[in-house]
Amino acid sequence: MKAIILAAGLGTRMGEVTRDKPKALVQVNGVPMLGLLIERLKKQGIKKFMVNVHHFGDQVINYIEKNGRFGVDISVSDERNELLDTGGAILKARDFFHGDEHVLVHNVDVLSDVNLIKLLNDHQNSDALASLVVRKRKSGRALLFDGDMQLTGWADLENKKYKWVNVPVEDFETFAYSGIYLATPSFAEKLPFTGCFSIIDALLKMAKTERIIGWPDASPVWFDLGTKEKIIAAEKYLKSNK
Repeated sequence: MKAIILAAGLGTRMGEVTRDKPKALVQVNGVPMLGLLIERLKKQGIKKFMVNVHHFGDQVINYIEKNGRFGVDISVSDERNELLDTGGAILKARDFFHGDEHVLVHNVDVLSDVNLIKLLNDHQNSDALASLVVRKRKSGRALLFDGDMQLTGWADLENKKYKWVNVPVEDFETFAYSGIYLATPSFAEKLPFTGCFSIIDALLKMAKTERIIGWPDASPVWFDLGTKEKIIAAEKYLKSNK
């Protein structure tokens, strides 16, 4: 298993914090979140990475170099000329999918204790094109799944707006997306759009013909690091669990 870390976001939710630095280098408990994530994934056996960059991309590249590439194989997907969103980023990085290894795609601003070995085993046994890590947590937006955990739609629950894979359905279960998914090597070549696009929109279209499933995660640790307040909550956890 190898990993793509999506680190090109603008970090607008952090306000002034990302005025002169990329979100990926905002510190969590004294460590830039990119470094924190790489080290956590290394502990679960991942040794090959790709990191996409855009906002202050040169700072991210310099950080990787100054840290000796963290002792692993790290390449960079450069989006400094055009931000491609979560789907376009994967299409641009499609050569990284070549080979036999499954690819973990992980948002840089997510901290979790997802058991990647179990995720990989379950994904391989499911014959799915992609396994989306989801949780039962409060969220204004949700992914919708049928009884077999096949993706059937997406919802903006606050505004009661829905996007369906096929026709609208009434029997579904809602889960919040965790910002992590595992994909087969053929995943990138099957993306249905080009240019800048959301991976959620692509997944909804792909689910018409492919197995795109949800993988419920009930591990005790999951933090969104997208705001200053949420980083403080994560720091409290990390300090109390050294």
